[in-house]
Amino acid sequence: MAIIRANRLSKYFQRGKVKALDNLTLSVERGRIFGLLGPNGAGKTTFVKILLGLLQPTSGEAFLFDIPVQLPRAREKVGFLPENHRFPLYLSGEDFLVFSAKLSGMRDSRKIHDHIESLLKRVRMWEWRRVKIKKYSKGMMQRLGLAQALISDPELIFLDEPTDGVDPIGRKEIRDLLLELKQCGKTIFLNSHLLSEVEAVCDEVVIINKGKVVLQGPVKTLTALDRRYRIHADFQNAGLLDAIRRKYDVLEAQPTYVSLTVSSVSQLNQIIDEIRRSGALIHAIVPERQSLEDRFIQAIQQDGKADFDQISLDRMQEEEQ
Repeated sequence: MAIIRANRLSKYFQRGKVKALDNLTLSVERGRIFGLLGPNGAGKTTFVKILLGLLQPTSGEAFLFDIPVQLPRAREKVGFLPENHRFPLYLSGEDFLVFSAKLSGMRDSRKIHDHIESLLKRVRMWEWRRVKIKKYSKGMMQRLGLAQALISDPELIFLDEPTDGVDPIGRKEIRDLLLELKQCGKTIFLNSHLLSEVEAVCDEVVIINKGKVVLQGPVKTLTALDRRYRIHADFQNAGLLDAIRRKYDVLEAQPTYVSLTVSSVSQLNQIIDEIRRSGALIHAIVPERQSLEDRFIQAIQQDGKADFDQISLDRMQEEEQ
C-alpha cells in the first residue's frame, strides 16, 4: 500500500513565472526508507511542504494514508524534522520534549516522562536533558530534533537533512536508528544532500530536477554492477592509451589504470587482447559498482538543466563535514 501518493502535482510562484513542481507523480510504499534527491532549486522543499499541508499546490493532488493532504487528519500519524528548525533556546532539551508531547496530545505525566527518557537515550542525549538548548551544538540539536519527530510515535516520518552537523559516529548511530525504525514498520521519507548516507539506508530514491522526476528506483538497482571495469596495467605507452580512448568509452585514464564502459563481455576481451599485444602487463581487471552519486550526476546531466557549480560546491561541503 502506498503511504504517500502524489499525482500530477504542480506548484507555481510569481504568478506562474516560476515552476517549483511540474506534474510530479510518485508514490512511496509503507515500511520503506525513501530518499528524495535533487540539486538546489529542484523543488524538494516545496514538495515536502505540500505533503505536510504547509503549501497548497497549484494543481494536482497528494495523499498521506489515502487522505488528501489538505485535511489535518492526514498528519495525525506524521513526525517531521525540518532542516531549519527553530527550537526555544531558553528551554532545556527535556522541557522542550515535554512541550512537544503535550502538543501531540499526550496528557499522562508519567507516560510522558518515560517516553522522553526512552527517546533521549535512543538519540544519545539523556545526559544533556537538563541543559538549555542554547548551549547545544548543531549536532546535538539535530539529535533533539530527531527525538521531537518521534515524540508521537508516528507511522510516517519526514526527515530533512537529519545528519546535518552531526559527527561521523553520530551519523552511524542515526543510520542505525533509522534502520531500527524501519524494522518496527515505520516509513521514513528522507531528504538529504549526503548521498553516501542515502545510499547506506534507503530502499528506494527519486531524483527530481526543475520540479520533475528524472530517475526513480530501488537503490540496489540504481547502483548495481554494470558494464564498467577498471583495468590495472602498465599504460606508460601513451600511444596505447590514446588508441583505447579513440575506440572505447573511457571514463578515466591514468598511467597505471583505465576505467571504461563496455558494450559486452566480448568487447572487454577485445580490449584485453589489444593491451596484451602492446606488451603491457595486466595486473587486475575489476568490475566497478556505480555509486548513487554517479547515478545522481548522470541523471542531472542528462536532464541538462542543473547548476553544476552549485552541485560541486555541495559535494565539497559534504566532504568537509
